[in-house]
Amino acid sequence: MSLYDLPAYVAGGFIHTIVPFLFVMTVIVFFHELGHFLVGRWCGVRVSTFSIGFGPEIWGWNDRHGTRWRVALLPLGGFVRFFGDADAASTPDLESAAGMSREEKAVSFIFQPVWKRFLIVLAGPVASILLGVVIFSSNAYLFGRLVLIPKVASVMADSAADVAGFQAGDIVLSVEGQPVESFIDLQRIVGMNAGVALHFRVQREATELALVATPRSELRESIAGQRRMGVLGISAARDETTIQIRQETLAGAIGFGFRQSWEVIASSGDFIAGLFSGRSSPDQLSGPIGIAKMSGEVAKSGVSALIGFAGLISVSIGLLNLMPIPLLDGGHLVLYGVEALRKRALNQRATDFIFRIGLAFILCLTLFSLYIDLR
Repeated sequence: MSLYDLPAYVAGGFIHTIVPFLFVMTVIVFFHELGHFLVGRWCGVRVSTFSIGFGPEIWGWNDRHGTRWRVALLPLGGFVRFFGDADAASTPDLESAAGMSREEKAVSFIFQPVWKRFLIVLAGPVASILLGVVIFSSNAYLFGRLVLIPKVASVMADSAADVAGFQAGDIVLSVEGQPVESFIDLQRIVGMNAGVALHFRVQREATELALVATPRSELRESIAGQRRMGVLGISAARDETTIQIRQETLAGAIGFGFRQSWEVIASSGDFIAGLFSGRSSPDQLSGPIGIAKMSGEVAKSGVSALIGFAGLISVSIGLLNLMPIPLLDGGHLVLYGVEALRKRALNQRATDFIFRIGLAFILCLTLFSLYIDLR
């Protein structure tokens, strides 16, 4: 590539990577913050700002309730600031709170009963998870579901599947008692269980067999780069008998949306638990660069695939925000739980110290995920 080609290369990268990434992040952030916003309004709290992104404002307007709706320069997140908040992290502004009138206290977040504050904070992650349910359900209802029957085309010599006794033509029925509908389900389960002995139920011609295989941990290429995952060593049969488009009724699509969201939650939870137990590798983490790359790759498959990817990321972010880490929604929920048990909130010094620990943890995690992405 010459220097003359560089502007076109950069422009192409922007269109094919950054634009899909901005689309995904804007949709996810908007609905997450909309959850906080709607429940806050329902609880009678005045909303000062609804922001997509951080930093200097690019565009904005005020609604009739006095809320400033804004789009900011840095699109990596967003926030809802309630009346009485000192910053985007809902840190209370104690100086202004001390001088509030009775009418102002009635619409201030800091003076709401603990159950109202709990519901307002919880609404963000719940909205993220429900967005995933809606997206998965809509895709299944409008476009049908692509299902690749989990039929084995070939078995790699000396692989985990070969040692376990898998043969070409086997159809995997279940893993650990969990029914397997598609080859993608099989890959997901196996990928998250490297080094774990799994019990398979397979159909071989007219006979059902029980096999036990231990997926081996291997580096494999994915849309986010190389990732360490569990591998059996089998390939999928791809022909007119194994590739199906299944149309769903409305009820079936909604059920699929909930099941798909639960599978994302279960897989993410298993990965997080694996980080602490050593089963999962930290190099599987993805930061903004990894998500941007994945967004660009998924966008090549069409708008439906990109919207489905937004649903997956939305559910994952909803779960992540429920983790009991200070500054995240889950951290606030823990503090409100402590407040409810003690019948009074922690003092400001203790709260500030806890939030500083949370900020340091989040900064370290962000820098580490960026390092993984760049590497």
